[in-house]
Amino acid sequence: MYEFINLIVRFLKKIVPEPVVGLFRPLYHRALAFGMALSYGFPARRLVVIGVTGTKGKSTVAEMLFAVLRAAGYKTALLSTIRFAIEDESEPNRYKMTLQGRGFAQAFMKRALDRGCTHVIIEVTSESVLQYRHWFLGLDALIVTNIQREHIEHHGSFEKYVAAKREIALALARSHKKTRTLIANNDIAETHAFCKIPVSRAVCFSAQELSDVATDARSVRFTYAHTDFSLPLPGAFNALNALATVKLGEVLGIPLATAARALAKLAPVRGRVEHIDAGQDFIAIVDYAHTPDSLQALYGAFSTERKICVLGNTGGGRDTWKRREMGAIADELCAEIILTNEDPYDEDPDQIVAAMAVGMQRAPTIIMDRREAIRAAIRAARPGDAVLISGKGTDPYIMGAKGAKMPWSDADVVREELERLLAEV
Repeated sequence: MYEFINLIVRFLKKIVPEPVVGLFRPLYHRALAFGMALSYGFPARRLVVIGVTGTKGKSTVAEMLFAVLRAAGYKTALLSTIRFAIEDESEPNRYKMTLQGRGFAQAFMKRALDRGCTHVIIEVTSESVLQYRHWFLGLDALIVTNIQREHIEHHGSFEKYVAAKREIALALARSHKKTRTLIANNDIAETHAFCKIPVSRAVCFSAQELSDVATDARSVRFTYAHTDFSLPLPGAFNALNALATVKLGEVLGIPLATAARALAKLAPVRGRVEHIDAGQDFIAIVDYAHTPDSLQALYGAFSTERKICVLGNTGGGRDTWKRREMGAIADELCAEIILTNEDPYDEDPDQIVAAMAVGMQRAPTIIMDRREAIRAAIRAARPGDAVLISGKGTDPYIMGAKGAKMPWSDADVVREELERLLAEV
């Protein structure tokens, strides 16, 4: 059904004028949300559906939940920015969007249900709200990791962006599920306000609940409720991601010891502070950080290392406000900076990079070919350095003008360049 709808939509786009499409678009998205849920028999009604939203940490929290739920014995499926998984079966998300439209989530939930799953985890974005893709998800629970500045130009303002996130929480409140649980970050004003939304149970978490937090280049450790946790992911921000996961686990009756064991064995989260190891004597990291806050958190996770930073600015034609800020952060915290191309779309990539350089006191190295930029950073690294390549994460393409897209993988390119360097030694 999902593929059939895709064919119809592609055909209609060719024959229906855009002004007409724009006029009926909201009605179309609402009708499609209902029609696709109906066609698959409203699978969410027979599943425990857990949504994850927020500006940062969505994919990591979703992976943590997937591991914890499975460790607790639940057959679980995962629909995220990174991948689609049903128990041990997994495939990468190559759509370059988190929550696809045209009934994709309904089709996925039906497939998970047919495979015997009882729980499904779905990342829900603010942009999906604009197309009513959050309708008929039948949420039992929602985790709101945080809200920071992003997608401001797309939504029209930061307030409208927050309102879109709030709409996801209101979808939880409207859910027909008997018990509806909201887990929200109490340390951020915007998410703290979500705790007043009328649900069965609202749990607000805070960094103050953690003690003995310690992090290094490969892990973070902390204590919560007299239970010690150790995760194979760096950064204090990942301690908060884990806390959000554990809080929901507690509501579901999962013992802290079970959650701790699952998180200790957590597989690397692709594109999220992902270590690329080929035997080199320095650290090489691929990360999705694409906002000032996430970039600051990434660099902070390697505070003791000399950093060589490769970055651009994802999304030509959008969120232009953050370019100068990200350039300033790199200028302050990185020993060497290489600015490069990411996803210019229809904007001049040189202008994007120039806008980032405005926020820098030092003149950065500019290498627009992304592979060449990564190669230069790797070859400039000294023993013990950290080479941090940010912005793309697991994005499968570099998006160019007029819809052009070039297949891409930061992780693969970093690995190839590391192997090439080591072969020369």
